[in-house]
Amino acid sequence: MERTMLGRFGVCTVLALTLQVCLAAVTVNVIPEVEVIKGEMVKLTCSFTTTEHASSLVVQWFIEIVGVRQRIAYWQSKGDAGIDADTLLSDRLTLGSDMSLTISSVTVEDEMTYYCQVTGGPVGTSEAETVVKVFNAPEKPMISGNNQAITVSHDSVSSSEVGKCTSRNAHPEPRIIWFKDGLPLAGVKDQKEKTFMIPSVVKEASGLTTVTSTLFMRPEKADAKSVFHCTVEYSMPNNQIKEDRSETFSLSLLYPSENVFFKLMNQGPIKEGDDVHMICETDGNPQPEIYFHQMEKKLAASAGKLVLKNVTRNDAGNYKCEAEDFDAEVELVKTLSFSVHYLDLVEVDPKDPLFPSQGDAVELQCKTKSSDGYTLQWKKDTKVLSQNGVLSLQSVSLSDAGVYICVGAVPSVPGLQKQANVTLTVKGKPEIDTPVDVFIAKEGGIITLNCSALGFPSPQFTWTPSGKESVTVMGNNVISRITLEATSAVLKDGVTCEASNELGMDSKKFKVSIKSEPVTDKDGNAANRGNPVFKTADRQQAGSSAVVIAVVVCVLLLLLLVAGLFFLNKKGKLSCGKKNKKDVASGDMKGGIVVEMKSGEKGNEESGLLNKPNADQC
Repeated sequence: MERTMLGRFGVCTVLALTLQVCLAAVTVNVIPEVEVIKGEMVKLTCSFTTTEHASSLVVQWFIEIVGVRQRIAYWQSKGDAGIDADTLLSDRLTLGSDMSLTISSVTVEDEMTYYCQVTGGPVGTSEAETVVKVFNAPEKPMISGNNQAITVSHDSVSSSEVGKCTSRNAHPEPRIIWFKDGLPLAGVKDQKEKTFMIPSVVKEASGLTTVTSTLFMRPEKADAKSVFHCTVEYSMPNNQIKEDRSETFSLSLLYPSENVFFKLMNQGPIKEGDDVHMICETDGNPQPEIYFHQMEKKLAASAGKLVLKNVTRNDAGNYKCEAEDFDAEVELVKTLSFSVHYLDLVEVDPKDPLFPSQGDAVELQCKTKSSDGYTLQWKKDTKVLSQNGVLSLQSVSLSDAGVYICVGAVPSVPGLQKQANVTLTVKGKPEIDTPVDVFIAKEGGIITLNCSALGFPSPQFTWTPSGKESVTVMGNNVISRITLEATSAVLKDGVTCEASNELGMDSKKFKVSIKSEPVTDKDGNAANRGNPVFKTADRQQAGSSAVVIAVVVCVLLLLLLVAGLFFLNKKGKLSCGKKNKKDVASGDMKGGIVVEMKSGEKGNEESGLLNKPNADQC
């Protein structure tokens, strides 16, 4: 009985131990996918747990190349660890104390699956895998367009190469997209279609990828104005999709003309004397030969441009442009016409010049012809005198003499105007302008006088008294200028200017006076303002005024002398007797000078200062 129980107990123990060993396990944790940009560093983490304590642990990192695993790093709990030699990563690996694996200067070849394996002896072996994804942005896509001109033909069944787009050094492989006028083209590869692309991929020695896409088209005429470019679309970490754009290019297409365009380039109405510009062109490429005709006359032109210099009314009419394109299926002829506005020379009646006498009536008329409505204005200087081409002057005077202008203009054609002049010279005796009085500083000075006179025939001048004379003619005005000395006779009698011609004479007298200068003080004010003494002096004769002024000056000098002596006495410069002195503040103030006086002694002290100089008084 006892043996049976012991045997049963032994079996249970063995079963329990066996179950414990079978249930023991190792769990390994890694990041399933790690992304890195080429050339940077990446860290692969590895952590593990066990259900039972393991006295001996081994951690190993593996890669798999062509189906064969290769260890690249290891660690043992007994203290042994290291990087395996002669592997793809040997010189760029670092194994951390936490079992993490660090790869520096990542290359495209590093993109593979990495295995972290943990062995715990009795607790078993387990592993987990990490996939490393490597990225590299491609270079800017480069366009190489077709440098040859492409002929557009509706009968063509084959497509022509339009251009190539190449993007280098990308990983993973990028995608090229073609654009026409900003819109993407479908990525068609069927060469039977009108538009298709042929891609090519090249694996570089660096492991990076270069992709090229060649665009083929059967272009149409409208494609001559189209703009093409391509973009490269590529992947980057964190599911980013980016793109880079190439430069643009256009096609050089050859196609026959279907239409001709004939245009007049001048803006606004054309008038005689203008240059007329005409352009003729077709919608074909290249442009065909262009010919211009007026009636049956062939005109010289250059590159589809016709210029008519300084046109006249005879140049108006129809013009024809003809394009000579042998591939065109239609007649390429266009016509246009234009008018030339004109204004004839303005004619004036009576003819220039005119010599009416003073008091006569004068009527001036002007006329012209034009292609459109016109206006006629009579002007003298800038003043408008008439708006209808007729100018009537009743009883002309000498001041009416001058140049009269008739201006003809066509309001509907800016800049189209002409004019004619007539000179009116009025015959009459001279008329002298009102003379201006002359002032001179002193007798004997030199003066200049101007005498201005109207009249025809031109007047002659006589000056009394005479001097140095010069004559200037300004329009219908004659000016005589004389320079002479302002003698006493000139100051007394003045200067007379006499202008005369065969029809009569006129004279005027110039008054010459000495300019009196007002007496002023230092501030520029009249010296006698508010001063009754000076007012009285002003009313006296010259001798009396001098006496009064002398007396006033003497009194002022005497007062200044008294004030000066008193000032010296106050400063102790003079021995002035033993008198008590008051503060300056208690002295009398007169005229800005402080005068110190004793009560009751003012009169005596003043008398002593003036009459009794001795040792005690000043």
